[in-house]
Amino acid sequence: MKSDVEELMPRLLPVDCGEDTEDRVLNGPPRNPQEYLRQVQLEASLCPDVVVAQIDPKKLTKKQTVNVSVAGCPAAPVGFSPSLGWQQHQVSNFSDIRQSITRNRTHWSNHTLDDNVQMPKLTDEEGWKRFCLGEKTYLGSSSSSLADADQEPALDYSKVGFPPLLSIISRFNQSTVLMLLDILISWFEERKFVPQLGRWLYTLLACLEKPLLPEAHSSIRQLARRCAQLRSTMNSQEDENLPALNLLICLVARYFEQVDLADQPE
Repeated sequence: MKSDVEELMPRLLPVDCGEDTEDRVLNGPPRNPQEYLRQVQLEASLCPDVVVAQIDPKKLTKKQTVNVSVAGCPAAPVGFSPSLGWQQHQVSNFSDIRQSITRNRTHWSNHTLDDNVQMPKLTDEEGWKRFCLGEKTYLGSSSSSLADADQEPALDYSKVGFPPLLSIISRFNQSTVLMLLDILISWFEERKFVPQLGRWLYTLLACLEKPLLPEAHSSIRQLARRCAQLRSTMNSQEDENLPALNLLICLVARYFEQVDLADQPE
């Protein structure tokens, strides 16, 4: 008697099987083409008619699509944007650093990390914020329990954040680089710029491979616009964060070729 599947999809290769073929095929590897075809048929017959995927709802909370905004950066106040020569010089230095990281990645990845360097799990976003920025920045500098951290005799990286050392970043693959960029840029969207954040963003950009994936395009453009937004609110050209913001905008626009975001010579 034919099965329902066979009624809908007739066999294209009829298989001549003996009475004991089914037990023999299921209990051992096929010995000839006929037994192989019979094994495929038997395995297919054991599959359920309806299969329900087991989906983790937590994975659906993250953005499912990539929206690349084409909006440009807010214009810099007069005298706040860098010259074209400065931008070209920074791009050249950045390119040299990227090449150096590539050459030495294997060497540094084999170095043993210090005992105090405990990197978070990949899915621990809050843990990565603490790791990169430190509790002092993550919780806010007004936290009383951390108020005297700078006076401690030994530097506590858990409070001030671990620097982006080559021995750390050389262990990151591209998916980790993209994930960490996204975490830090999202954090930056709602907070002010701090030097420790700048060091990590620069280093992660230096590890970002070209050509860029669509999600990388979206993230770095978001970064440049946020930097430009903060720059547009500055009142003094002597602001200590101005060079860092200009540098990040420059790298996104000039090195990663997001030219519509570039600062134009005044």
